[in-house]
Amino acid sequence: MGHDHSHSHHDDGTPGHRRRLAIACGITVAIVVTQALGAWVTGSLALLTDAVHSASDSIGLILALVAASLMFRAATPGRTWGFRRAEILAGFLQAGLLLGIGVYALVEGLNRLGLFGAAAAPEIPPVELLIFGGLGLAGNVASLAVLAGGRRANFNMRAAFLEVLADALGSVGVMIAAVIIWTTGWMQADAVAALLIAGLIIPRAARLLVETGKILLDFTPRGLDLEEVRRHMLRLEHVEEVHDLHASTVATGLPVLSAHVVVDETCFRDGCAPQKLAELKACVAEHFDVAVEHSTFQLETRAIADSETHVHS
Repeated sequence: MGHDHSHSHHDDGTPGHRRRLAIACGITVAIVVTQALGAWVTGSLALLTDAVHSASDSIGLILALVAASLMFRAATPGRTWGFRRAEILAGFLQAGLLLGIGVYALVEGLNRLGLFGAAAAPEIPPVELLIFGGLGLAGNVASLAVLAGGRRANFNMRAAFLEVLADALGSVGVMIAAVIIWTTGWMQADAVAALLIAGLIIPRAARLLVETGKILLDFTPRGLDLEEVRRHMLRLEHVEEVHDLHASTVATGLPVLSAHVVVDETCFRDGCAPQKLAELKACVAEHFDVAVEHSTFQLETRAIADSETHVHS
């Protein structure tokens, strides 16, 4: 059996990310208070949806901040990967919150448009709505500026950035609705804006939920074809069979792979097993779009493979 004893996984500047998240969280809490006050003053569904979305942002950013603090804690015998997967779990929970908010805005917006029966659009003061929407947008832009530098670091930072971006677009929608109400008197523009905000939230949240869910369920990393990996291994000299081939993602940038590899018995007699192990590790680390640097291989003879009682894959 061969395995990597240690790896220096890239540290994505966690202290810097924690600072960004903390600042963005503070700004977003201020936005929530402002927008909630504005929704109460104006009766706007769009502003209320944006306020609830911002509240979700606050919760999500707090989760992201906790995850950023946990994910690089040292591994222990009881937690062999430490808390590396905390950022995936945080991204999954954030996506779930966003999806719930998006569905609420969709249903309530349709209700205000009368699709579920007669409904009178409430009177909404456009000037106040425009002011509160502008204050929300200003806060969102400030949060985006803070988070922009780390948005590609991992799922956690990506989810946080996308949440604030969607909220910023929601604030723009609120302001557009305010202008339409101001200039035309069409009160249902507010419900339409709420529906547009829901349209921004739902697909993105669903996509992030699927991506993080696949990682939590240990699906094969996206872009890695295990059958192609198997074929490539079988081309190596002395390799007769590859089974129990598994791959998953522990955290962003950390795919892992393991396999049982049947080699002919001469490999064990003439001492070529270490060389074969090195070739297998180089195979998965260098020959595919998804480079797997953390791999574990069990080299075995045909007799050992035949004695295994579980079903090979």
